[in-house]
Amino acid sequence: MESISLLLGEALSPYQVTLTPCGAHGECLVTLRNGSGAIAVEREFNQAQLSDKRQLTDVVDGLHRDVLIAEGRLEPCVIAALRNAAGDKQPLVV
Repeated sequence: MESISLLLGEALSPYQVTLTPCGAHGECLVTLRNGSGAIAVEREFNQAQLSDKRQLTDVVDGLHRDVLIAEGRLEPCVIAALRNAAGDKQPLVV
């Protein structure tokens, strides 16, 4: 788990990444804090998503997108395009 935390920390720098075990099935809460310590993004993932290299890449991409949305750096038209591209997948929460 520590190596995953280090990888996420490097990939999502300058945000401080914290992994906290939660849930009965090995889920982990991933928290990203900005430079002032405020929570920028907080998401729950299952252990398989964090253990598989390909899925971990998707997790990082999703967290990066969520940070951009949370900070208002992603335009609404891009959010709409992402929703459209996601199709029947889970909707974006803004």
